[in-house]
Amino acid sequence: MLSTGWPTIAGNVERQLAADADDCGCGFEDGSTCDRLSAKWYAHARNEMTDDLRSRMAALPDIATVTVEGRRYAVIHGGVTDISRFLWPSSPDEDFATEIETLRDILGHIDGVIAGHSGIAFHRDVAGVQWINAGALGLPPHDGRPMTRYAMLDRGEVTIHRLNYDWQGAQAAMRAAGLTDGYDVTLETGIWPSEDVLPPALMRQAKS
Repeated sequence: MLSTGWPTIAGNVERQLAADADDCGCGFEDGSTCDRLSAKWYAHARNEMTDDLRSRMAALPDIATVTVEGRRYAVIHGGVTDISRFLWPSSPDEDFATEIETLRDILGHIDGVIAGHSGIAFHRDVAGVQWINAGALGLPPHDGRPMTRYAMLDRGEVTIHRLNYDWQGAQAAMRAAGLTDGYDVTLETGIWPSEDVLPPALMRQAKS
């Protein structure tokens, strides 16, 4: 838990950094563009680690629970069956149902799931259970605009919002650190440097 008192969970990158592993564990296919691009930013993150940071990351749980207005939500990174599982707006209900049932086996009753990893904010109802992907505050959702996205939960209703932030400052910091393999440009254009991780329905060329 952070010093703020907010519950905090580990993602696959925290798990990999805590173990001083050689790659980010994001689930990219070997040899794919995303796999290649991740090597540099992960190496940078790994180089910035201290023993204290690794210990803090190793102590983070995989799952947290929060109760909002009487509704109980599980908070995970990608999936509970696989911390780096990609679940998309176009993924079949069965994929979400598998994760929900596994979470119920662990936690008991839940009304919803708050997750991330894919970088695309969306909301699904799966047999009465809310699945909320909160998006990524630090990465545009591949929609051609530099704004990132986040989710808000209020009275059981989920809304997705855009976030304007100092992307120019973030871009300058990335370039100063030598992180110029494509994600620095993404902060400006809102377009990911590769679509090879995306399902066809979310690829921009599929919409042209």
